[in-house]
Amino acid sequence: MKVSGFTFLRNGQKLGYPFVESVRSALPLVDEFIIALGPCDDATEPMLRAIGDPKIRIVPTQWNENIRCDYSVKGFVYGQQKSIALFNCTGDWAFYLEADEVVHENDLPKIRAALEQHLNNPRVEALAFDYRHFYGNANTCVWSPRWYRSEVRILRNTIPAWSSEALFFNIVVDHGKSRYPRAAHTGATLYHYGWVRSEAQMNLKSESVEKFWRNRPAGGIRYGQIDAATLKLFEGTHPKVIQAWLPPAQGIFQADPSYTLSSRDQKHRRMLKLEQWFGFRFNKKHYRLVR
Repeated sequence: MKVSGFTFLRNGQKLGYPFVESVRSALPLVDEFIIALGPCDDATEPMLRAIGDPKIRIVPTQWNENIRCDYSVKGFVYGQQKSIALFNCTGDWAFYLEADEVVHENDLPKIRAALEQHLNNPRVEALAFDYRHFYGNANTCVWSPRWYRSEVRILRNTIPAWSSEALFFNIVVDHGKSRYPRAAHTGATLYHYGWVRSEAQMNLKSESVEKFWRNRPAGGIRYGQIDAATLKLFEGTHPKVIQAWLPPAQGIFQADPSYTLSSRDQKHRRMLKLEQWFGFRFNKKHYRLVR
């Protein structure tokens, strides 16, 4: 069994991504790691090469700066770059990690076991993970229907597939139709640190990519503008590979007490109550679970 890892990246250092830690976290599991690297004006490429692992293969790419964001699919340039990396994978399985996602070393045996268990089961086209989203600092997780709780990150690399955006995969049915993959769950969790970077870096990132997502200027992001009821104290352990990257922090992140809940926040509060009462989840899955 051969396993490929893959991602896409551009100006990761300048925009505050823990991309070195992300790649390192997957290297014990994969036989190769493909990085579709767009044009950078920072130290991203030297930092990748400094990892010094022969499994890493960098594929230089060009981003389509003129792609329309008012068409059928927003953020399509992300899907293009993710697909370029996928198309360069040579393994039986292809493991996608975004540049701010990290694998916990304690979950590596679970992931390996799931890969081996489903290798010869064609009904399983993909493998899904639960998510832990950190927010504001390393001590705080956010939990709400607004934030995806599970997602496919490993794809069988013997089926026709691509990506129309960064979050999910499209399985090609015929020339005019695609669908979400059939997936089994790994039992593992991915750790998402994108909202732990500094607020200044988050705003720089938003300004840099906004044109790919909407045709109006980006609004400023303020971490304190969040429903405090969705913030939870993290009581576990962070992956070893990310610990030195994490900014020091004391206690749970404090939301702005003057923040007024939006109608969307109020809707999600009601949804959370229903989840607590009846034990189900409202979040959308971009896969069909195979049990």
